[in-house]
Amino acid sequence: MTETALPKPIPVTVLTGYLGAGKTTLLNRILTDNHGKKYAVIVNEFGEIGIDNDLIVESDEEIYEMNNGCICCTVRGDLIRVVEGLMRRPGRFDAIIVETTGLADPVPVAQTFFMDDDVRQKTELDAVVALVDAKHLPLRLKDSREAEDQIAFADVVLINKTDLVSPEELARIEATVRVINPSARIHRTTRSEIDLTKILDQGAFNLERALENDPHFLDHDHPDHVCGPDCGHDHHHHGHDHDHHHHDHDHHHHDHDHDHHHHDHGVSPIHDVTVQSISLRGGEMNPDRFFPWIQKITQTDGPNILRLKGIIAFAGDDERYVVQGVHMIVEGDHQRAWKDGEKRESRLVFIGRDLDREKIERTFKACEAQQA
Repeated sequence: MTETALPKPIPVTVLTGYLGAGKTTLLNRILTDNHGKKYAVIVNEFGEIGIDNDLIVESDEEIYEMNNGCICCTVRGDLIRVVEGLMRRPGRFDAIIVETTGLADPVPVAQTFFMDDDVRQKTELDAVVALVDAKHLPLRLKDSREAEDQIAFADVVLINKTDLVSPEELARIEATVRVINPSARIHRTTRSEIDLTKILDQGAFNLERALENDPHFLDHDHPDHVCGPDCGHDHHHHGHDHDHHHHDHDHHHHDHDHDHHHHDHGVSPIHDVTVQSISLRGGEMNPDRFFPWIQKITQTDGPNILRLKGIIAFAGDDERYVVQGVHMIVEGDHQRAWKDGEKRESRLVFIGRDLDREKIERTFKACEAQQA
């Protein structure tokens, strides 16, 4: 039997967040609401979610069906095995959601979908979503590096339990999230209530799609965000120019007032954030220099690099090259032709800690093709 066309890969959303941030509430919404979609939710331990038994239609060993067509399964074994089991089920679903335990590092989960060839043929890592408890975030960040990593690694951040904090506190929390992760899309929620289309099927992990949806994704001067004199968004983190993208600004803030408060430039209002992002901008690159350079940086600094993403213009190459990485794993691909009038420049963003900004900036510059 020959397959004429491969089925479209199923989008996978990785859900992270501290215990108590609201993941269980969100998962229960997905598993029980009448949203008309079929989702598969993979959780660490089925018992933790506390789903009413009368909602469960039937179950085989690890997979529980809900009466809204969604299913819930536990990762007792290996994540890859569970996903492969799901993919064999008839009448596939619209999306897969993987919940990581409260303390878990989302990176290995993301790497599975980013790297494993079998899984990758059938699924596509769509977005890493972090839930943040607005009330307890300041404390979490003080005592836990994981909480900061979860935000830094995320593509979408839900600031939840916003009803428990004052508008001033909320503005501070949002400014802190921005310092840790300048490119995430932020949504404010109460009791994990959100239109699922805002967090599922976002294409946010896939840099090509993120760029197609928002061509200014990596820009310094994001057009959506015009800052007034009392703007709370910091543009000069650590005394440097910093990519500032405020995604779909007019979509996700339309349902509440947006409080802007001014904070000291680039310093988190809550504590010394240890995650930094380095934004590089250069001309056309020499591939013979660029590839060995990125290889070397990720091998040496890999453990400290949470994410890297960029578009590279190569001399003599008519196509944009998109590169992205997680820790030491980097991959890249030609995306599309440069458009007429599009400025051929290279932009690269590193998010991580203990990165040597000066060295990275200098060596990146050295990869540029020599100007005649």
